[in-house]
Amino acid sequence: MTDDTTPDDLTPDDLTPDDVTADATGDPAGLAGAGDAPGVPAEDVELLPDDEELRLLRQTDEGAQEMRRVEDLVITGGVWPEGGGETTIMNMGPQHPSTHGVLRLMLEMQAERILRVKPVIGYLHTGMEKTGEELTYVNGCTNVTRMDYASPLANELVYSMAAERLLGLELPVRAQWIRMYLQELNRMASHLLFQATNGMDIGAVSMMLYGWREREEVLRLLELITGLRMNHNFIRVGGTAADLPDGWEEQTLEVCDLVERGVRDYDELLTEQPIWVERLQGVGTITTEQCLDLSITGPILRSTGFAWDLRKAQPYLAYDDVDFDVVYTENGDCFDRYRIRLAEILESVKIVRQCVERMPPGDYRVPDLKVTPPPRARIDESMEALIHHFKLFTEGFKVPAGETYAAVESPRGEIGCYMVSDGTAKPARMHIRGPSFYNLQAIDAMGRDALVADAVAIVSSIDPIMGEVDR
Repeated sequence: MTDDTTPDDLTPDDLTPDDVTADATGDPAGLAGAGDAPGVPAEDVELLPDDEELRLLRQTDEGAQEMRRVEDLVITGGVWPEGGGETTIMNMGPQHPSTHGVLRLMLEMQAERILRVKPVIGYLHTGMEKTGEELTYVNGCTNVTRMDYASPLANELVYSMAAERLLGLELPVRAQWIRMYLQELNRMASHLLFQATNGMDIGAVSMMLYGWREREEVLRLLELITGLRMNHNFIRVGGTAADLPDGWEEQTLEVCDLVERGVRDYDELLTEQPIWVERLQGVGTITTEQCLDLSITGPILRSTGFAWDLRKAQPYLAYDDVDFDVVYTENGDCFDRYRIRLAEILESVKIVRQCVERMPPGDYRVPDLKVTPPPRARIDESMEALIHHFKLFTEGFKVPAGETYAAVESPRGEIGCYMVSDGTAKPARMHIRGPSFYNLQAIDAMGRDALVADAVAIVSSIDPIMGEVDR
């Protein structure tokens, strides 16, 4: 910075490490909107502490997230540009109702055709992974269940499975079947929510009512079993919080019948509807190679013809004992992703019916006093049981030192939990592989050369949950 340069003229490239240090008490972060600054490869230059501070300022400043035009032309106001090479940048979100949460998309467009898409995340960051390292294994599920709030039981399951692997626990057969039963109910509810919101996004407003109607009945059944409609904290390390209630079989079969009728109605209403087909077929296409390069899983990957489902590929719980099909298509577009989720609802219904018919007897949790609290009735009768219950929920249980990774198939793809134990009652490290976080990378590949009106359909077909992305 020279003597005749005013602060308002500064860009990140004008700063030197001395300027950053000298201005530490002022406003060194007042560079918003400055744009991307060219960086120096770490392998070429050994960064000094002041250089590192400057580099972090450039990369984390709000302006550093701005998209740079391929052709450096800035248009502010005025008449819509005409000509072949002119582009403009438009923000979609983070308050847009069709971005399914606080997701910001920066679209570089030529007229109404999208050239590039850059997703910007972080507006909902809650630090759940770091919070999980301050909670005991007993309390951990209350934290992770809130990440993907449309599929909370998958969050609880993957966390519990990781902790159980470190503990070396073998769950009773009934506990595994109860967990599988709950997972498929949750998958039904999540995909019904997708059908509702996807219909609303595309313009089929009635679907919002119909999809919500069936989902409501699934949530009522989950409330009967777990006590809560969402964020259940029901799947816990060692099993589940309680056994299935009386009458669960009859109510489950009623919900299955209701959902099957609803899915048939959705199929009749939408699948061959000309406007619906025209809005979705051939829109937002992606290939298997692109999905694998970006670590994309779930219905998006299966829509490209790659039939990958962890329930079949790497069976867990009792999935290798039940009959169901992995639904996949070949086109990789928005229409195929709609069809896959619609068909997966029926596959989940098939699994749930088998759970009703074949639910084994036995205990719903591990009979290990170090992990499992005493029965509620014993607390009123035994002082030892009361002390045991109190210490378990206040101090937790210690997990042997080690590290592990567990993964399950959530409605959005592979959700994983990497967990490191140092032998105490809390995880030393916990990291969640959220499928929505990886799947959002597909927006650029799907959005290139699409119309701006298709951006809403593309985001909806990805079905992201921002609570999981910004965990």
